[in-house]
Amino acid sequence: MVLDFHVHTFPDAIAPRTLEKLSRISGLTPSTLGTLDSTRQKLREWGVDRAVLLNVATKPSQQTTINNCAAANQDEMFFCFGSIHPDAPDAIEELYRIRELGLRGVKLHPDYQNFFVNEDRMAPIYEALVKLSLPVVIHAGYDPLSPDTVHAQPKAIAEVVRSYPGLSLIGAHMGGMYRFDEVEEYLVGEHLYLDMSLACDACSPEQFERIVRSHGAGKILFGSDTPWGNSRDAIAYLQASGLTREEKDKIFYQNGLKLLGMDTTAAEN
Repeated sequence: MVLDFHVHTFPDAIAPRTLEKLSRISGLTPSTLGTLDSTRQKLREWGVDRAVLLNVATKPSQQTTINNCAAANQDEMFFCFGSIHPDAPDAIEELYRIRELGLRGVKLHPDYQNFFVNEDRMAPIYEALVKLSLPVVIHAGYDPLSPDTVHAQPKAIAEVVRSYPGLSLIGAHMGGMYRFDEVEEYLVGEHLYLDMSLACDACSPEQFERIVRSHGAGKILFGSDTPWGNSRDAIAYLQASGLTREEKDKIFYQNGLKLLGMDTTAAEN
């Protein structure tokens, strides 16, 4: 089984212009049309069984619409994460509504939402996430939107997970895009998950295996960052690694299902 824990889709009406804008910023060619249907088709072609759709509110005013859309997109294939914006006056209330909507967690993007991961103003949000038992995926390391400012450095993420031991935090891009040496220095062994989205494009196989072995395969999640990456290449990268079958199964689906509160035995059958 393959559970891709890091996938993005956009509403049909805005998907073309959103992909065009983000492609211009990132310099990447999208691997899907960005819509729910095109993403579903591509994931199935690539061998993905289930996926987590991550949504980001880039403006405070987007929270309600984005989370309503995420709730509507959940089905037998897709688990959906909602989003809040740290500048929204009702951010905490929206976290409670995310829980009521049945969404599986929260996605935060420090670059697009203009905050540093260890800012004091984030404390009430982290405290609410702990109280609500909502996992949070945070973009970590470099982002082309703000290439000269890293809003979520591995050292800062370590400060957060130590300050909030009950927080289920997932550091995207192996805990720090293009900051993998810092991941090894500050994050390996800490109480957080790392998702391997875009690792196949940015992290050497040797360093990837070293991080997995040092951090523990039980705390690594399979992810692709589709449409900016693709599950096919991410699957091949993990399959080609020197990890054991048991370690790969943990990464491909067991860890993700467990984090989402799902029965891994039933999934295997």
